[in-house]
Amino acid sequence: MKAKRFKTDFPIVCVGGSAGGLDAYIRLLRHLPSDIGAAIVIVNHLRTVDTRLHEILPNYTTMPVELITERLLIRPNHVFIIPAQRDLHIFDDEFRLKPISKPRGWPDVITVFLHSLTQYWDGKLIAVIVSGYDGDGAAALCGIKDVGGITIAQTLETATQPDMPETAIASGCIDFVLSPEEIARKIVYLADDSHTHTPRGA
Repeated sequence: MKAKRFKTDFPIVCVGGSAGGLDAYIRLLRHLPSDIGAAIVIVNHLRTVDTRLHEILPNYTTMPVELITERLLIRPNHVFIIPAQRDLHIFDDEFRLKPISKPRGWPDVITVFLHSLTQYWDGKLIAVIVSGYDGDGAAALCGIKDVGGITIAQTLETATQPDMPETAIASGCIDFVLSPEEIARKIVYLADDSHTHTPRGA
């Protein structure tokens, strides 16, 4: 049996977005402390172009920013970026990449990753949906709440493209609707151990 190299009970924050997401990511990261104690995973759904977020976002956070590679260890106080044309999963304390399961039409990489989190992560889950086209992520939000996680959508008036947060809100499974700066403050509050919910299955 493989020994885990890191605990898998710290919070993971999945920030899902697409068109206009860069503005939200920057505003969010600028207000997150480097010792937040959570892993920040940015799942930006791209169809064909390579992401440059791992080159841009280090200008706005003191946390290390890494482009996810196969079997990369998940660590707190890091920002992780999904590569283009891949579905993202987790297993134990590692990221796993698979060929994108929906190569045509709008991707559903945010939904895929959120489903994986509900199955394989022991710690607190925070799902954040920001600016983007289509409704990726919305189908997994109720599942996040079912395992005790927290769901947040960006306010429509602060989103460059409100389709994605609007679809998330319409799911009926959003706990908070906030601006990127307010989202950052809420994440800090939720990531604090003193506000931890009862572990699932307890």
